Amino acid sequence: MEKPNKKIVLEDGEEYCGYGFGANKEAICEIVFNTSMVGYQEIVSDPSYTYQMVVMTYPLIGNYGITDEDYETKQPTIGGMVVREYNDLPSNFRYTKTLSEYLEENDIPGIFGIDTRKLTRSIREKGSRKVIITDITTSKEEALRKLESYHIPKDAVAKVSCKKRWYSRTANAKYNVVAVDCGIKLNIVRSLNKRECNVTVVPYCITAQEIEALKPDGIFLSNGPGNPEDVQEVITLVKELKGKYPIFGICLGHQMISLAYGAKTYKLKFGHRGGNHPVLNLETDKIEITSQNHSYAVEEDSIKQTSLKITHKNILDNTVEGVACKKDKIFSVQYHPESAPGPQDSGYLFDKFINLMEGK
Repeated sequence: MEKPNKKIVLEDGEEYCGYGFGANKEAICEIVFNTSMVGYQEIVSDPSYTYQMVVMTYPLIGNYGITDEDYETKQPTIGGMVVREYNDLPSNFRYTKTLSEYLEENDIPGIFGIDTRKLTRSIREKGSRKVIITDITTSKEEALRKLESYHIPKDAVAKVSCKKRWYSRTANAKYNVVAVDCGIKLNIVRSLNKRECNVTVVPYCITAQEIEALKPDGIFLSNGPGNPEDVQEVITLVKELKGKYPIFGICLGHQMISLAYGAKTYKLKFGHRGGNHPVLNLETDKIEITSQNHSYAVEEDSIKQTSLKITHKNILDNTVEGVACKKDKIFSVQYHPESAPGPQDSGYLFDKFINLMEGK
């Protein structure tokens, strides 16, 4: 068997050796893990993973390749991938390239052949932290020096947001939605199109006046990477537009709505990432199985000091998963109701948004 040619080193000195795939480059990121059993293409093309290296807990990755129809963004910005076993011979009539080819084309490094169970336990116990993927010949001391001197950028939303507006129209549209792009997933746009919405996707730094000039029926705030407190432009936008239009936020959008109402956010120890998180809907008393991808959460006590009402709670750790203000026709969830390839328990939230626009 060939000797390992790549390794990852965490900032506390943990070291894992393996084999490279994708781009042959060195990279420093924040290390996180994802518990999804399927959907690695949607994960590697999700803008919310900007500056992050993702450990896949499911052991076999790459077995169905990459297909042209399933991207969540046209230009992936994930920092890297860590997997147990990589399959470079996909079995899928829809596939057009391998995962390694896709990563290489987009200058994204990957490593396989390491103990992902041990690494995931380490992240769970010690929290997310900086990691470097580098050549096997790099000494631990040199790797740690590079990690110590590197600071993960805070411009993640600016990096992934569109630079100018773009449109996604549908036949016989009834509603016009302005979607503020903080790293929007394409399946969100598809979900709105399916519900008779023309969607205008705009940069995160758009002004309230520019949105009002578009005469929307509703406003959508997208998911995205990084700390929500770094995106003051969108927080200000919510403050200026709340009560004027129905507003729906997902993930980062949820956090920024909460901040606009005066609540506070905090960073989770290792975040929520995967397609198997149970969430209790406090309004229906039903449990939804959800897909999640975030590092930050909203403080429950701080929400109680605002006009927002908590609508959803995470059963695993009791974190806030949804808020709403009925008077202002605004609501948001921390998880992803549009998640592809699933689960699809929460698609009704898009219908709720439609009903608010219809009422307007």
